[in-house]
Amino acid sequence: MTPDLLSLLRIDVPVIQAPMLGVSTAALAAAVSNAGALGSIALGGGDAAQGRAAIADVRRLTGRPFNVNLFCHRPAQADPAREAAWLDYLAPHFAANGATPPAALREIYKTFLDDDAMLDMLLETRPAVVSFHFGLPDAHRIAALKEAGIVLLASATSLDEARQVEAAGIDAVVAQGYEAGGHRGVFDPERGDPAIGTFALAAVVANAVRIPVIAAGGIMNGAGIAAALRLGASAAQMGTAFILCPESMATPHHRALLQAGEGMITAVTDVVSGRPARGLVNRLFSEIGAPGHPPQPDYSIAYDAVKALNAAATKAGNQDFSVNWAGQAFPLARAMPAAELVRLLAAELAQAR
Repeated sequence: MTPDLLSLLRIDVPVIQAPMLGVSTAALAAAVSNAGALGSIALGGGDAAQGRAAIADVRRLTGRPFNVNLFCHRPAQADPAREAAWLDYLAPHFAANGATPPAALREIYKTFLDDDAMLDMLLETRPAVVSFHFGLPDAHRIAALKEAGIVLLASATSLDEARQVEAAGIDAVVAQGYEAGGHRGVFDPERGDPAIGTFALAAVVANAVRIPVIAAGGIMNGAGIAAALRLGASAAQMGTAFILCPESMATPHHRALLQAGEGMITAVTDVVSGRPARGLVNRLFSEIGAPGHPPQPDYSIAYDAVKALNAAATKAGNQDFSVNWAGQAFPLARAMPAAELVRLLAAELAQAR
């Protein structure tokens, strides 16, 4: 393990709790950071004012470093005809739950690529760590954040993306393997997903770049962290491992599915949001994502439709269209407070070594 990353992040345990928009909370991030690892929150679902409030919420609970995550996807291109066709396709599912589709769809997640207000907020509040998903911001934004003393991380799903991360001056790369839950960090989905496993990707990237590598995907315990470190990673990013912590925002249904274990599987689909993401298979995957569906709208316009459908179904007492992100190793998730989990991971890592 390269000690430089731990010194850079000012952490003792080589674990980063994944940001997980919709699941992570200030309490979760603070508990992880207070236990010596790096907690994270996701800012991609809100504006600068909401981001400022979220950072303040974490700082009220910890004086330790934590990570804030931003989305760097291309802005959506509205296509009223394609969006109308998608809503028509979903209409029977809305009707079955006593609802009608929304009249129109909107882009619900703003990209950091052109969000000057978010950049200004970050430069004012100066969180210790900022991470990027779906790509990279421009050189001006990267330089401004680095000049403010902020450590920068970025996800990569291939060696080519990892080289782009290094060339951009990012401090460390998160090698996101195909096993990982939630959204794939692929820079350009139109070119296809390389679908490289975590350990293969971490080893290849660590052999090719000079910046520290953080392995992500399918790592759930100390043995998994140790394996990643032996392959050249400096730390592990873990998301699904923290979903069952009481500090997370995971719904009771999401928690129950994770703990059901046998019979549940995960898959990657782009019909939920317009970008590929891994979650627990339900009717969103098997019916809406079945072959032959019309082209879905761009990310995150497509997500607006699914969120509306899930809200209608939930109101009708139906969880068949809920979104339950999870990685492939979800049966290994453990329900315990986040600080206790970090301590256990550290002990397991020491034993595995």
